[in-house]
Amino acid sequence: MAEKEVLNLEAKDFSAVTPEIKNLASKCKYNNRIESSLYDKYEVKRGLRDLNGKGVLTGLTEISEIKASETDENGVSHPCDGKLYYRGIDVETLIAGFTKEKRFGFEEATYLLLFGELPNKEQLEEFNMILGNYRCIPPNFVRDIIMKKPSRDIMNALARSVLMLYSYDTKADDTSIPNVVRQSLQLISEFPLLAVYSYQAYKHFHVGGSLIIHEPDPKLSTAENILHLLRDDGKYTQLEALILDIALVLHAEHGGGNNSTFTTHVVTSSGTDTYSAVVSSLASLKGPKHGGANIKVVQMFKDIKEHVSDWEDEEELTRYLDDILHKKAFDKMGLIYGMGHAVYSLSDPRARVFKGFVEKLSVEKHREKEFKLMENVERIAADLIAKERKIYKGVSANVDFYSGFVYSMLGLPIELYTPIFAVARISGWSAHRIEELINCGKIIRPAYMNVCQHADYIPLEER
Repeated sequence: MAEKEVLNLEAKDFSAVTPEIKNLASKCKYNNRIESSLYDKYEVKRGLRDLNGKGVLTGLTEISEIKASETDENGVSHPCDGKLYYRGIDVETLIAGFTKEKRFGFEEATYLLLFGELPNKEQLEEFNMILGNYRCIPPNFVRDIIMKKPSRDIMNALARSVLMLYSYDTKADDTSIPNVVRQSLQLISEFPLLAVYSYQAYKHFHVGGSLIIHEPDPKLSTAENILHLLRDDGKYTQLEALILDIALVLHAEHGGGNNSTFTTHVVTSSGTDTYSAVVSSLASLKGPKHGGANIKVVQMFKDIKEHVSDWEDEEELTRYLDDILHKKAFDKMGLIYGMGHAVYSLSDPRARVFKGFVEKLSVEKHREKEFKLMENVERIAADLIAKERKIYKGVSANVDFYSGFVYSMLGLPIELYTPIFAVARISGWSAHRIEELINCGKIIRPAYMNVCQHADYIPLEER
């Protein structure tokens, strides 16, 4: 009898939402809804942002700065073109230096974020050698962990792999700075492998594609290794690798207040291990409101191409974008994805610096017509949104507007868009984790006000 029960248990579909579960869900909805007016009554800053969209100050950092406004001589704040600084250095200047010298910059940006200064030539060579030596994963890890149970979602596969790496680390719980630096550099080096191998396992087992596993080359940059690992022939052009490198630099860090980096601070403040902290941040980044935004942009443009017969007809394009804005087209959510940002107003510096490189790649890939469509959508959408919505600040394209198009031109599968974001952002997460540990702050614990009425306990038989 016991054996039959076990067999029946295994045969059950535990993913099914049964009528009983639906009934319990209805109770959840009824008993957990908080009157929206209470948030105004108690001056709750939902999303840790005030009515003007300004973030509530919850900490201090020296790692990066986002600037979207400036104060005049009368103390009045005005929107300005966005700026992003890594350790006080303008990211646009940083990238201009890399591109002028025609070299890869992600590793140098990572050094800057982690250690607070630009490396000299010898320091950078040593750092690249360290990353190259760490660019491997434990023996049989691909077979035993990644291939055994491939996930349909690569972010989940990446998170599982990171948690499993804990088991291979004899000093996994040591939170001393030297050990956390070592763990951080290993994870930064391993992330491209974990992401690409997880995708290849998914493709092979769930889609039926061929399985070609390349070994990483310790002498190649992070961007080069991603393309080398992913492509069957391991080949890529210099322009392809340089533009992917720029994308990694632009995504490496974005202030301590973005959702996944704030998660890094919150979880690190509890004293947990590096692997758990990184997985928590991965879980945050997976969300479509955060790291998955560029996927929505790609899907939206696919829809626009299908429904707008003449991409150069601005009147037809304007009508369709207006339909999207009024919930009549695409996903009926009323959003033109890739437009607007929680902080930036007049411009997102990442989109601004990226756009020129995107145009160059579109020429190499013979996709100039699509780039022109994106330019038109960017311009028209900004005008439509400004007229339609009451916006306290300007609206402009953010980095997600162009990054998905770049990834598609590079032949990156859409399943890897958010994992590539993680490959870049692990540098910023690591820098913030180290900063949190060094400054030994209190455990982060914001307050929530209870608005539920007190009630008497009713004995079970009387309910």
